[in-house]
Formats: sequence, C-alpha cells, structure tokens
Amino acid sequence: MNVEQALALIRTIPDYPKPGIIFKDITPMLANGEAFHVVTESLAAFASPTCAIAGIEARGFIFGSTIATYLHRGFIPIRKSGKLPFTTHSRNYALEYGESTLEIHIDAIALGQDVLLVDDVLATGGTMCAAIELIGACGGVVRDIATILEIPGLGGRARISALHPGIAIHTLISS
Repeated sequence: MNVEQALALIRTIPDYPKPGIIFKDITPMLANGEAFHVVTESLAAFASPTCAIAGIEARGFIFGSTIATYLHRGFIPIRKSGKLPFTTHSRNYALEYGESTLEIHIDAIALGQDVLLVDDVLATGGTMCAAIELIGACGGVVRDIATILEIPGLGGRARISALHPGIAIHTLISS
C-alpha cells in the first residue's frame, strides 16, 4: 500500500460536529494496519535527525506517539486544559467551531531543543499557533509541522507562516 491508497481511506462526514463543518474521519485509515504504518512512516520523514516529537491532543497524540516510537524518540504531549498533573504553561486559542485551551508541562522540552509538531489536520492554524507558543515557552523551537490533512480554505498555513515564518509546514494531502 502506498500513502495515496492509505489516505483514500479517510472518509468525509458533513455537518459534524455541527452544521456547516465537514469532518475528515481518519478512523478507517487507523483501522487498517498497513495504512496506519505507511502514514506514520510518511510523517516521520519530516523529522530532523535530532528533533523531539510533540503531538496535540487528541488525534495528534496518535500520530505523534507512533512517529516517536518509529524513530526511537520520546513523545511530548500537548493537552487540553486540566489534563496534565504537573505545573504547566497554557494558551487559549480559537478553533474553527469554538475556543479551547492547551497546556504543556513546564519541563517538557530542553532549552533550544528542535521540535517536530504533529497533528492530524491543519485548519485555521489556531491550535498549531497555541502549541508553537507553548513549545517556545518551554524553550523549545518548532522547526517543522507535520499533518495528514490541510484545509487550505481556512487559512491556517498563511496564519502560521505570518506569525512564525521559519517553520516548515508539511501535509500529506490538501482537501
């Protein structure tokens, strides 16, 4: 199976989680072991030889942790508010369909550590920008972003590039 065949398993669900939203459901791809492996391998190719791997809750955890395992590296979770047990940095951000808060442990990343930031979808860029700020608050430097899917019409790439021009943004497909 190649990456295009794996990505073809993603299904579209209209009006979820609310009317007007077109949700891209990755669960059929995850259920296929070969597809899951091919996508993990493809995303891992965007990691530099020494970067740390960070993933955004919830679906970024799936791919961030599999990339970290594939590359024999640790995984840095960026979680929704109130889910981490130690002292955290936090950032509020706007979603395509609401608002939320992300947190990271204050000691999650070594000073100056390069980071590959992973999530499933790049939409408005709000979640990614909050995560980039959190990694920076810890002293880390996001060099690359890797996602499965980008929704170009929502402007996330432009937003991230305007605020953080040194970050390379990699996506496997645009929708």
